[in-house]
Amino acid sequence: MDSMRKKEKDQHGGCTTQFCFFCAMKEPDSFKRRATLATCFKQIPLRDDQENVLVLSSLWHIAMTHPDDQEFPNLGIFECMARLIHKGIKDQNSRWLQKHQNIYIPYYAAHVIGSYTMNRVHFATMAAESGVIPPLIELLRGKMSWVEQRVAVRALGHLASYEKTFKLVADYEEEMVRLAMEVASTCVNVVYASFVGVKDKRKRPKYHCDLLTRGFGGLEMENSKAEEWASQLQCWSLYILNCFACKQRPLAMKLICKQEFLIELCRMWGGLLLANHASPAGIGLIRILCYNKYGRGKVAESKEVIECLCNLSRSSDDWQYMGIDCLLLLLKDKDTRYKVLDISALFLIDLVELKSLGDHRSNLGETIAKVLLLDYKQRKNETFDELWSLIERSKKERVLLPEIWEERRMLVDLIKQEANHLFCKGEIEEAVVKYSEALALCPVRLRKERMVLYSNRAQCELLLKDPDSAIRDTTRALCLSRPANSHVKSLWRRSQAYDMKGLTRESLMDSVMFINGYCIKSEKSSSRRVNIPHYAASRMISKQMDATWIFAIAARSAMATGQAKMVQESSEGNKGNNEGGNQKKEENHEEMMKILMENKGLSTIVEEPLMHIMVKEESSRRKQERARRMQ
Repeated sequence: MDSMRKKEKDQHGGCTTQFCFFCAMKEPDSFKRRATLATCFKQIPLRDDQENVLVLSSLWHIAMTHPDDQEFPNLGIFECMARLIHKGIKDQNSRWLQKHQNIYIPYYAAHVIGSYTMNRVHFATMAAESGVIPPLIELLRGKMSWVEQRVAVRALGHLASYEKTFKLVADYEEEMVRLAMEVASTCVNVVYASFVGVKDKRKRPKYHCDLLTRGFGGLEMENSKAEEWASQLQCWSLYILNCFACKQRPLAMKLICKQEFLIELCRMWGGLLLANHASPAGIGLIRILCYNKYGRGKVAESKEVIECLCNLSRSSDDWQYMGIDCLLLLLKDKDTRYKVLDISALFLIDLVELKSLGDHRSNLGETIAKVLLLDYKQRKNETFDELWSLIERSKKERVLLPEIWEERRMLVDLIKQEANHLFCKGEIEEAVVKYSEALALCPVRLRKERMVLYSNRAQCELLLKDPDSAIRDTTRALCLSRPANSHVKSLWRRSQAYDMKGLTRESLMDSVMFINGYCIKSEKSSSRRVNIPHYAASRMISKQMDATWIFAIAARSAMATGQAKMVQESSEGNKGNNEGGNQKKEENHEEMMKILMENKGLSTIVEEPLMHIMVKEESSRRKQERARRMQ
């Protein structure tokens, strides 16, 4: 017996584990290797040893790097992963999860399923037929934690995206839709309360920290990854809802189109980490709903949703075109047109000269104009009169002689110089009148000249504390720029106007676009620079990053709860000993200030010194600064 064990050790490099995964991977004979691996996948859920977590970690890495390799899926890996997840959920109250680092296994198992089903419908079909859906739904129910929910919703989203496997997922339609809605609405608060808001690293689940950072990095990296994962969890939950909404299933549409959830969708942005690069988050689902008649009716009933779409349509967000699409779909439907026309027309009128928007649309402004004027003769108003006048004016100018064009250009330039002079003198209202006079005379085809006039008039409107007019004029200037949304001064001015109105997301996106455009312009031309103080843009971005931080609302809620608790404890202390209570109140105040500083959002730009340090220096150059800001 001893000689047989010694011989077995020699053959497998000292390993005595029967059907060892690592030994099977080293087997040179492909037939024996596949047979051993197939048996290994059957035995792993039955074994209880410390090698399991190492096997799952290796499978996780292989699935991530070779998701299209068909060897493991053909050998029964999906059934193995499903059984492991089920075992982790079933034995959650026993000691199995606490032994041999088995707590990591359900996460790895769900991740392996999601990686293999990401690209291949054949693998997704094999996974669904192997019974992975029920254990994944158990994780989605929150049977373990938000970390496992994230990989479960990812895998279920892949299964729901294929026609062949959607039918199997749809067997759980009502529960899945309700769970996805709940996770999308609450996951940010859950991640903050259970992880990010826990400042003592020792009180955080160790395996969460290890999975987030792979054992590298401290508290800051953990928080950064947790923010990214929370955003992914929310966006992937919305992706499942997108799959059901695309199929226009009545039950799913009825659940998704609840007014409370539609309003919440407008707040599901994802921040700069994810939503503006990979997923349109809440706006993407609203757009899908607008392709359905029932969905359009429900969206049109919500004033908050329409206002959100209108603000998005006049922003430099990556998903601006989606906001425009939604409004156009609502305006083309006779049943929803007059519910949204009065609000949306005030925003869309500023976009009628938009030539194109990236790779998404061409002649977009012309399409907007046609939709707005569908029933112009029956429903005339001041907004539509302005649009009609612009179109007629453009037609008449086509027959003008070149001499008249040049005369108009020179006259407009003289009036613009006069307006600039009035602005430098501090006569802002008079400057607005002159800029308006120049715009009325300027030919429509002189897009660059009109862009400058609109932008300069917007600067005056900012000084007059009229953010609505400033947003309107800067938007028109950005539509006239080539490419669209590229005029850096207009971006900066609109960012300030949005900040005055408290629209932090729109202000942030314009600030980021301004910084990008400023850097590009500086590289191309060092002679002419945009004379905007660097600390102003830095402070604006830092401020809006804090306000739009994905955990901002959760942090404020936790702050309010902590403050109320401190006040209660302080009042109770005052009953016993007034002097001791005063001392505790001071300690509570210091603790609150500490929490306030810790709860700042992730800022990519270091905030510059406060403005009052430079007030004296700036006041002496105010008129010169105004002059340099003008074109």
